[in-house]
Amino acid sequence: MIPARQFGFHTTADEVLEGIDLHGRVAVVTGGSGGLGAETARALAAKGAEVTIGCRDIVRGAAVAEGIKGHAGSGVVHVDALDLLDRASIRAFADAVRARHPQVHMLINNAGVMGCPFGRSPEGWELQFATNHMGHFLLTNLLLPVLQASAPARVVSVSSAGHMRAPVDFDDLHFERRPYEKWEAYGQAKSANALFAVALDARVRETGVRAFSLHPGAIPTDLGRHLSQEDLAPLVERITATAGGFKEIPSGAATSVWAATAPELDGKGGVYLEDCGLSAPAGTAGVTTGYLPHAVDPEIAARLWRVSEELLDQHS
Repeated sequence: MIPARQFGFHTTADEVLEGIDLHGRVAVVTGGSGGLGAETARALAAKGAEVTIGCRDIVRGAAVAEGIKGHAGSGVVHVDALDLLDRASIRAFADAVRARHPQVHMLINNAGVMGCPFGRSPEGWELQFATNHMGHFLLTNLLLPVLQASAPARVVSVSSAGHMRAPVDFDDLHFERRPYEKWEAYGQAKSANALFAVALDARVRETGVRAFSLHPGAIPTDLGRHLSQEDLAPLVERITATAGGFKEIPSGAATSVWAATAPELDGKGGVYLEDCGLSAPAGTAGVTTGYLPHAVDPEIAARLWRVSEELLDQHS
């Protein structure tokens, strides 16, 4: 165990990894062609990890990989196609990872969409829920054998304080009866990300795989590409007033990296993190944003797991 460390809002991914050697460790990062995913992949590789980036834009992903490889001492970086709205693509990606790696020590479910116009997956699922939750639900389950083979291993799901906008609506998951509202849909998807970590950890902790979810902070990246100026103005005002302000990308990726590697988290799981530490209920002193009960409730998490399995079985 390395000495006790103190991290916070401005901690960077590199600072989280000081004193940690990841040689011989394998990491998979979804959405690694830019933003937080690219920084997460870079930071892990800089400490010797072998990293696979999953992304839709292979050209961008390859450019990220080449940039990482240009730094002396970095681990090997692979790039494979991954479209979280396409179950065939998810299965092909998982097959490629399993063929390359008999063991995977870290899976960082980072990819996602936010505030996009209404759309549906090929199965008819609402787009944000399908991408942010269902795609990662399937991928994680496909990679569980290699995660369990490398235990102790960790699954990290990037949620968001956006989960406070809405719980999971089991009566109308895909906006078939209610009007579509993009922030409500985003909130539901981010609540699902947090609940997934709770349910996954409960199911697999005895096999040595632990799961975490996290709020990375508010970071200007292309995640906001669907937002108009009309959307951005109140969002910026709210973040500045209530969420501690914006983070730069190196700080935004820090909690993901901490969740995947921190010795402080040994023996823990199923918890929600922020600012490179354990979070607490919203309104708790000393916590930047915190979480609402609906995002960490074990019974809701178990129900979401069952529903997710049913959705996949219906369209297998």
